[in-house]
Amino acid sequence: MKTSIVMMLLASIAFAQQPPKTSETIEVTATKIAEDVTVVPAAVTVIDGDELRARNARDLQTALGFTAGVSISPGGDQGPAGVVPELWGLREFDAFLLVVDGVPWGGAFNPDTQTLDLENVDRIEVVRGAAPVMYGATSFVGVIHVIHRVAGAQGKSARVSAGTYGTFGLAVSLPSITVSYDKHGYDEQRTEWQRAHLLYRAASGVSGGTLRVDVDGTVLWQDPSSPHPRQGAVLSPLIPVGANHNPGGAKMDQTRLHGVIGFEKHDWTTTLALTRSDFDIARGFLLGVNENNPNAAGYFQDRGVTDVYFDTHVVRQWKPNVRVIAGFDHLYGNARAQSQLFDYFVHLNGSGAEDIGDVNPDDFPEVHDHRNFSGLYVNSEWTPMPRLRVDVGARLNHTSEKRETDEGSESLTRTRLSGIVGADWQIWTHGSDTLAVFADYRNAFKPAAIDFGPESEADILDPETANSVEAGVKGRLLDGRARWQLSAFKMNMKNLVVATVVNGLPALDNVGAIKVHGVEYEMDFALQPETRIEFGYSYHDNRFGDYVQAFDGVPTQLRGRRFEMSPFHLLGAGASYTPATGFNANLMLNYTGEQFLNKRNTALADAYTAWNAGVGYRRGRNEIRVDGRNLGNTRPPVAESELGDAQYYRMPARSLEVSYRMNW
Repeated sequence: MKTSIVMMLLASIAFAQQPPKTSETIEVTATKIAEDVTVVPAAVTVIDGDELRARNARDLQTALGFTAGVSISPGGDQGPAGVVPELWGLREFDAFLLVVDGVPWGGAFNPDTQTLDLENVDRIEVVRGAAPVMYGATSFVGVIHVIHRVAGAQGKSARVSAGTYGTFGLAVSLPSITVSYDKHGYDEQRTEWQRAHLLYRAASGVSGGTLRVDVDGTVLWQDPSSPHPRQGAVLSPLIPVGANHNPGGAKMDQTRLHGVIGFEKHDWTTTLALTRSDFDIARGFLLGVNENNPNAAGYFQDRGVTDVYFDTHVVRQWKPNVRVIAGFDHLYGNARAQSQLFDYFVHLNGSGAEDIGDVNPDDFPEVHDHRNFSGLYVNSEWTPMPRLRVDVGARLNHTSEKRETDEGSESLTRTRLSGIVGADWQIWTHGSDTLAVFADYRNAFKPAAIDFGPESEADILDPETANSVEAGVKGRLLDGRARWQLSAFKMNMKNLVVATVVNGLPALDNVGAIKVHGVEYEMDFALQPETRIEFGYSYHDNRFGDYVQAFDGVPTQLRGRRFEMSPFHLLGAGASYTPATGFNANLMLNYTGEQFLNKRNTALADAYTAWNAGVGYRRGRNEIRVDGRNLGNTRPPVAESELGDAQYYRMPARSLEVSYRMNW
């Protein structure tokens, strides 16, 4: 069946049409209009698609490896194809917003990172901190916006790749259609993922405007890995690295169909997106580090999620120095998850796991959740003098949620304002070079995430809220060859949702308060047109405010303790040599400082450095290359699981890949 689906996707290339090319933009995430990043009063990073292809970066971890303040952990509870990003020092899966081609990817629920395909990407834009006006109650600590090439963009390409642990991939990109199939293996027992993806983009002139249509389909098969339990201050030495404690036949399969229709005319843009995702899940996790029978818990889950996104906004130039963006958007989510819980036995080394066909479920929880997030927003850009810009934006949010479970039902409705005030001053300009200082204040809130784990909780947690200030300086030098920005921020958060354990089972809880502050610096310097060095560094100090949590039945005040999985220091640095023909090479290192694995700060994980490198040869339209990931084979904990108590996913082992790409 998997092979037939892949062949059907490849065959559909023959029916692709090539509508006219539409204009491309510089940066759209912060304000929904095309703008130079140096005039936006916020820390914004744009990574060009050609740079990604030069580094063969086809996942967020390698794509954002140089971005200051961003750390991407591969894997996590969403499966080995997913990632857990850290922005502003918070490694919370649902705290950031993932946007793909202008549409929230994951809708009103959790970011759908496991279905993200970076083939044929035009650029990736990253905005650190909340975007409370344009995206309202969905963004909190940052926005990652992946933008594919527009319909009809010139250029075609094909890729074939193969690597360690049975990794294999192929892709074809034409002016309006991209088809890809990737299989990724790991050294962990019974762990891999396969993804088939089709993206069709069309655009044509209608009634003096542009009508655009996107059709996106993904079929994902995942054999999940297991997190590694911690005992005391260290990961348990009784568990071999790479052991898989899932039941035999475990799976996290997903089918996702996504359609977008949009219309642009003069200064008016309207977008409507409909997404349907269906999940077929069977997985489990250790309950304790022992060989008792049973020693693990698992669950089957049949989950269906429907998302609808609508946005319409206008851009008006009221006066020569005043521009206003005003609009309305609505995000609707409807999810139903039916689960079956069971206990089973597995040896600590991962052997002897019971097969999912042999277990006997004894509990059958069900959850049905409706979400509606609406917002009226307006953002003004005032230029009182040629080099000074002041942004003032406000949004009226209305959110409602109704949750029904076996334990009962609950509804929660909130209406409140969010907004931003910022200024950007170009203190020096010369040709394409510029030096600017900026500052902003943001007020944001976000409804709490829903837990689709093995237990169905009827209680709807309180919304998360945040107030932040940010200031910095950024610019371009040497005719635009050098780009850099330095920023400092401080944020106070309340009701942050964190993982906890209730009656031995995973659950979610609201933290009383979190205080976040840090400094971030990044630089991108083209020594020559084909030679580039990049550097990103961040210092984050995130600590609990007034928050009491019970550990082993003992209430513990966590005030002043550092937030778990949040290192003080992050660094990404590297260089690339990418001439049009001949040999090319790239090198990347990512340093992660010491971090506590738990809220009580009793388990300290050592700092580590991960190395990636690649070398290739181009001739004409052809390129062949070899890329290595995690060349030092370091295996530190990189993400905490919300399933088992005190369990962590490790960095994947060293891997190598050989690929051939043809461009024409």
